[in-house]
Amino acid sequence: MNRPDTTRNPDQLRNIKMTPGFVGSADGSVLIECGRTRVLCNATLLPEVPKWMAGKGKGWVTAEYSLLPQSTNERVDRERKSLSGRTQEIQRLIGRSLRAAVDFRALGERQLIVDCDVIEADGGTRTASIVGGFVALALALQKIKARDGIEGQILTRVISAISVGQLDNSPLLDLCYIEDSKADVDMNVVMADACSFVEVQGTGEHSTYTRAQMNAMLDLAEKACKDLQEMQMKLIGKLP
Repeated sequence: MNRPDTTRNPDQLRNIKMTPGFVGSADGSVLIECGRTRVLCNATLLPEVPKWMAGKGKGWVTAEYSLLPQSTNERVDRERKSLSGRTQEIQRLIGRSLRAAVDFRALGERQLIVDCDVIEADGGTRTASIVGGFVALALALQKIKARDGIEGQILTRVISAISVGQLDNSPLLDLCYIEDSKADVDMNVVMADACSFVEVQGTGEHSTYTRAQMNAMLDLAEKACKDLQEMQMKLIGKLP
């Protein structure tokens, strides 16, 4: 099959760039660019854990996600009064994914929030948010551990994520918007250490799919997550 980017093979990631420290005032910050998709991820230490966790000796990590007004071809309204169902679903996915790597007792009664703001959306914004959000979280924890003298390891695994799909009866990796809008099957895969699954979201948009087709998509995702993990660790160095 032919992709809009004719230089990219069906099993090939888009060009990925991550710029750490993009926002100097954040505890941890990364601008992640996946092709034309760009997401700014900032991790911030909050002054206290949620009330329902107070006194338990454990910390918490959560996430927020938003599309900035001109991130798509048509202006997106800011969600001032209430979040759309899509936004809530995506930020819950990001939060669940990041929490899969955290030892909350080692974190202690501290809470971090990871804000993922989409500057430009061309497919794969939720998976880019997870990849960049994990790096931002790790960089923030490195700073916090050094400042507060925390000795235990807080992050126990590397979390990466990628989109895959089925288009023209062929598996396809890292779909851009045009590909995603035409895909017969759309799937988001979140992995820990690129060897176990945190979450798999797979939907037959225009057709059903077989076990063999699902396995082919998961194989693409697993290989891509290994590559993404290497990129993440080059920026992080060592898990805090």
